[in-house]
Order: sequence, then structure tokens, then C-alpha cells
Amino acid sequence: MSIRVLIADDHPVVRSGLAGLLAVEPDLEVVGEAGDGEQAVALACELAPDLVLMDLRMPVLDGAAATAAIVAQVPGVHVLVLTTYETDTDILRAVEAGATGYLLKDTPRAELLAGVRAAARGQSTLSPSVAARLVVQLRGAGDRLTARETEVLAGVARGLSNAAIGRELFITEATVKTHLLRAFAKLGVDDRTRAVTVAISRGILPGA
Repeated sequence: MSIRVLIADDHPVVRSGLAGLLAVEPDLEVVGEAGDGEQAVALACELAPDLVLMDLRMPVLDGAAATAAIVAQVPGVHVLVLTTYETDTDILRAVEAGATGYLLKDTPRAELLAGVRAAARGQSTLSPSVAARLVVQLRGAGDRLTARETEVLAGVARGLSNAAIGRELFITEATVKTHLLRAFAKLGVDDRTRAVTVAISRGILPGA
């Protein structure tokens, strides 16, 4: 089955370039294009794509606000931010809004396509420079995991999906992802398995 993608960017040339890039891939299908955040939310609700490629700086409604609205209103959709901006504020707003990934527009073609496919599967995708800034920002808040971060990580240790953890803790799947990203940064890891291993070795989670 093909991955259905909605492109949201206020620059027509960028939209057409991305559409052309994705169209030649047999497993990717562009189902719509939006020129502002409000239109992106409306089209996401109408089309229910697998993935939204989201610019951050757009008129009417910015990318972070549009991301939050889409994640809240369209179950199962993933949002991959694709932007030229990598300020700490932009990154944190996007992650906290529920974005699955954050790539820069100068990302090489092969990496961008890999990021689109990974994000559509719900896997976190971050440009290296963005990941580094995110780690610094989150560590600045202290290295100790919060009670909620520990609860989410305990769910991961039990083999639960993000959706299952959210249902158990009465929080959204997007919020689960945010807690996981924060936990990864504090533990100095970049995947779920390593996070659990490190948490157990530090006594944060009980061992088997």
C-alpha cells in the first residue's frame, strides 16, 4: 500500500518541488497540497492522509498550531515538519505539538525520503543538528526523569505501543511521544530499547 502524503507549505514552488520528488516513488502518493496552516488542518480532516509534510512559518495558522490541531482531530495521522528553521523555540513547539519528526529543507533527497517513510510508520525522525539542539534544550531542564516520563518508559518496557500507553495513562499518543523524546534526551539514547536498558541499569526501572 502506498503512503498518502499531504504537503503543507506556503510557497507554491516548494510544494510543487516536493510533490514531484515524492510522485516518482512507487510507494508514495501526494493526495493534497495546502498553502496555509488552516487549509492544512481542513484537508487533513477531509483526506485523512498517512503523513503531513508541514512547514512551520505559514500564514493564517502556523505549522506548530496546525500540527497540534491535526494530531488532535485526525487519529493515526503523523506530521513531519520540513522547514528551514531550527531555533530552539521552533523545535520544541513542533515536538510538543505532536510532530513525529523534524527535518530541514536542505536534507539530502535520500534522507528526506527515508524520513518520510519512517515518520509515516510513527518513528521519530530528526535532522542531526535538530537532534543535538533538542538534547541540549531538554537536558537544560535537568537530567532526572519526571514521574510521567518514568511511567511512559515503564510502558515501553512492557512492550506497549505509544497508543496503548496513552490509553493506560489517559493521555494522547502525541503526549506519549513528547515524554519519550524528553526521556531519550535525558538518558542520552535515541531508541526505545536503549532507553529501557539504560533506565534499568540506572535503577529508574526495575530489572527483569
